Amino acid sequence: MTKYSKLGVDVEKKGVQLFTTAVNNLYPNAFSVITQDPESIEWGIALHTDSAGSKPVQSYLHWKETGDLKAFRGLTQDVVAMNLDDIVCVGANPASFVDYIALNPLIIPKSDLLSVLSKGFQNCFDLLRNNGVDVKFGGGETADLPDQILTLDISGTAVGRVKLSEVISGEKIKPGDVIIGLRSGGECAYEEELNSGIMCNGITLARHVLMSQKYSKRYPELIGYGSQVYSGNYLFDDRIEDLEMTVGEALISPTRIYTPIIIEILRKFGDYVTGLVHNTGGGMTKCLRIGNKIHYHKFDLPKPDPIFKIIKRASGESWETMYNNFNMGVGFEIVVKQEIADEVMGISERYRVGVRRIGRCEKAKSNKRNSLLIESPWGTFNYT
Repeated sequence: MTKYSKLGVDVEKKGVQLFTTAVNNLYPNAFSVITQDPESIEWGIALHTDSAGSKPVQSYLHWKETGDLKAFRGLTQDVVAMNLDDIVCVGANPASFVDYIALNPLIIPKSDLLSVLSKGFQNCFDLLRNNGVDVKFGGGETADLPDQILTLDISGTAVGRVKLSEVISGEKIKPGDVIIGLRSGGECAYEEELNSGIMCNGITLARHVLMSQKYSKRYPELIGYGSQVYSGNYLFDDRIEDLEMTVGEALISPTRIYTPIIIEILRKFGDYVTGLVHNTGGGMTKCLRIGNKIHYHKFDLPKPDPIFKIIKRASGESWETMYNNFNMGVGFEIVVKQEIADEVMGISERYRVGVRRIGRCEKAKSNKRNSLLIESPWGTFNYT
């Protein structure tokens, strides 16, 4: 059993398949669900809902230690990215977004928090609009749940439309296609600060193994009933040279939004794009969910951002498990025909997002399912 599973997190999301028969999905093997647009037989609707995971808990710790509510502001980019970047994976053009904020108003000043989050959402959608993606913010819902929520939870729902003739379902992925990886960390033209690259997945493991035990004793609301206390050696404001930021800043670094890059790529080279993958839950193995009898071979991955090496050292997890839990520096993957790979990478480079060919698609070793081979400096790992 991995450290992550002992903390109560199931990376494989066992049980979600029980909903398969209840979901009206036109493309069961696509990255996101697509339903029929009731107003047009030519169009489909892509709808996705997701949260910032347990990152709000780390933001809460940051606020308790500093008194600065701006610690919560990056959560707006997290929740927008987690939703928009999922529906764009099927070729959908995001149209609208709503949020859902649940909090314990007995320990968090509600009005002050909502003021910070409101400004965060406004900045986020302004950013998107300035980069060619006009998403309408439809508000949302706020719930005071002191009996259910220890600190706060923030989630959202995005909706988009896609022509059914232009859906990217992954079914057109063929051996010989190139896998292009976009970096999750480092610089980006439309981000104000250096990004640690961690995004929203694996935060429960990261904060438990990095943050000092004194925090879970000082603020018992950080861990909740039945959870393990923090076991780390770091304070939130400790600086590690490789990070170029504090440990706390690295953990609440906002999830990079890839939608402007992907939308431009689809507008110019959509006919050559066969698969799109947002590396969230499941990390570098997320590609396994799309395609048919494809062997994904990733042999030229970038060095993982420093935060992942720090988590690896503190957690004792194997490198094989780390690639399954985290994006390891590649937040988004684009599967394209080989002849267009350079042009696609050029678009990402104009946004100053790191990009490289990380692998290729091959014929699956099994006739029944997809497979993945990762070659890394720490070993070669197989996943199915």
